[in-house]
Amino acid sequence: MWFDSWSALVRVLAVGSAAYVALVVVLRVSGKRTLAKLNAFDLVVTVALGSTLATILLSADVSWSEGIVALALLAGLQYLAAFVSSRWPRGRTVLTARPILLVEHGTVLASALRQQRVSPAEVRQAVRASGAGDLGRVAAVVLETDGSMSVVTGDRYGDGSALDDVTHPGQRPGPGTSTAGEH
Repeated sequence: MWFDSWSALVRVLAVGSAAYVALVVVLRVSGKRTLAKLNAFDLVVTVALGSTLATILLSADVSWSEGIVALALLAGLQYLAAFVSSRWPRGRTVLTARPILLVEHGTVLASALRQQRVSPAEVRQAVRASGAGDLGRVAAVVLETDGSMSVVTGDRYGDGSALDDVTHPGQRPGPGTSTAGEH
């Protein structure tokens, strides 16, 4: 349908403007982490915020105040999840995936790729995107908690301490255990 009524358009303009302002306020109050996409629950909140805003804009069945409460609830739940995962190791274990080592000192760890459902072509793409052209010169490729891949080249490996919380395939370490091999 191309056109319902002028009142529906005015509602979208008025409620949409007010909802947008409210969303900006909610995001400013809740902090930068709300949209950070550092792990799965961050992504879920980002998508849910967009979906909620769209519902507020387009559904006359949802009042502006109900929509704002929903936006604030999502931001509050994300804040709570981030707080729990940053303060308690058990909370982090429950709420976030651990980073997984996919390549170690130029060797592709086939079992890790199978376990994480990542193809060798995707690993090579990440290596190329990092500016490296030789897989043999890559010290580590890590599948991060947000699904992205981090590439550490041999010349930037240093003491390897940035890999202390990375899980090596086949290991289930406790919090704070170094798992990425010998440093």
